[in-house]
Amino acid sequence: MSPLASAPVAAFAGSADPSAPLVVLLHGRGSDETGILPLASVLPSQVSYAALRAPIAEGGGYAWFANHGIGRPRPESLRQTMDWFSAWLSGIAADRPVVLVGFSGGAAFAGGLILDDPSRYAGAAILYGTVPFDAGVPVTPGRLAGTKVMVAQGERDAVMPPQLMSRTWEYLVTASGAEVTAVRDPGGHAISQAAAIRLGAWITEVTGIGATTS
Repeated sequence: MSPLASAPVAAFAGSADPSAPLVVLLHGRGSDETGILPLASVLPSQVSYAALRAPIAEGGGYAWFANHGIGRPRPESLRQTMDWFSAWLSGIAADRPVVLVGFSGGAAFAGGLILDDPSRYAGAAILYGTVPFDAGVPVTPGRLAGTKVMVAQGERDAVMPPQLMSRTWEYLVTASGAEVTAVRDPGGHAISQAAAIRLGAWITEVTGIGATTS
């Protein structure tokens, strides 16, 4: 297995209230925390954001897992990183709601986390990426029953395998049992403005922050 960074690296934005809901931003493969942190600037400011750096150095960036190909994590690598992530998360968010927002490779990682332990998270956004099928996490009918999930895909995405994107969409929207917000836009492999707006509204709904503001 690929060696993991010993100390997690994260950048923070949004609310500094230690009791505020925490949104964990998970960047794409080959990027780092600085690539996704700017997304927080267009999302609700009442929650806390942590952009976490993936623990596997790869080229000039970082990855969440070793894989067999795009969108296909190696089960042992995914498990190793999920355990690493859970240890980090327990140190900063033991008693507050946690929402996962993953882009591309980070979307597959977010999907792995919520499929592995659906009750741990308030919700997960799978943005322009795939669910980690055949990677050691349960992908069974009803696995995410009652769980809030957002899925966003671009019709011209030339990075992710089309068959895996279709399988991800079908699983999340139908078989998973999740309460799904689904967005398809005409763009490619990037978070569109429309998707970012929907993501902000989804975070507000999932965290309930709108109910506590005047």
